[in-house]
Amino acid sequence: MSLILSEQKDQILTISLNRPEKFNSFTEPMALELQKALKEAGSEHVRCVILKANGKAFCAGQDLPEVVEREKNEPEYALSDTVETTYNPVILAIRNLEKPVVCAVQGTAAGAGANIAFACDIVIAAKEALFVQAFSKIGLIPDSGGTWFLPRLTGIARANSIYLLDEKIPAETAVEYGLIYKAVDTAALDSEVHQVASKLASLPTRGFGLYKKAINRTFENTLEQQLALEAELQSEAGKTADYKEGVAAFLEKRKPQYRGS
Repeated sequence: MSLILSEQKDQILTISLNRPEKFNSFTEPMALELQKALKEAGSEHVRCVILKANGKAFCAGQDLPEVVEREKNEPEYALSDTVETTYNPVILAIRNLEKPVVCAVQGTAAGAGANIAFACDIVIAAKEALFVQAFSKIGLIPDSGGTWFLPRLTGIARANSIYLLDEKIPAETAVEYGLIYKAVDTAALDSEVHQVASKLASLPTRGFGLYKKAINRTFENTLEQQLALEAELQSEAGKTADYKEGVAAFLEKRKPQYRGS
């Protein structure tokens, strides 16, 4: 059975974590499958990605028995091997993918599972979902971008409490904290996510990709550098077919038909 399922329909690629019996905890083979699926999402035929999971939990983070076994059998093994092979490529693939990624969280997202969700562009969760870092109780630090996303999304003080106190954050509180976009009833989660993804896929997605490039740089650039980057990317956006179609539709008073190019 594949650990990652991919299905494309109407220019939307749905990628599902598929290890429900282990709460979708990650092993290296599962992560490599996810990395492959995210690479395939770069196809010109894909205009929006949905990342979701099968089973009760979204993702319980790392499969600890895997790393314990490696520590026993591989003298040179370090946790950084798993972080750099399993998680870092996933986070970078999501952030560097030049199209929107919508994450559907139906249950608990813990450790790396929570931080993978936070790396996505729009996160919609069932009200029953929980987000927890789960690193401090075993003496580890947040990985998978946790130390990057948490303070940017919530501020340092709240990031500290989420990690140090190992707070379990209900979905509605996650909305209040700025961690995710929306919390909905479980029965409405799939329809809400597909409605958002369908809307995104119908819009000028080439511009969305350029927007992500700018957002990825916003916390490292000075204001002057960011203004220069905006000018550069705006010039690139102005050369796209989507821009030309948007302007033409506005002038002709009709609904635009974007192609994502």
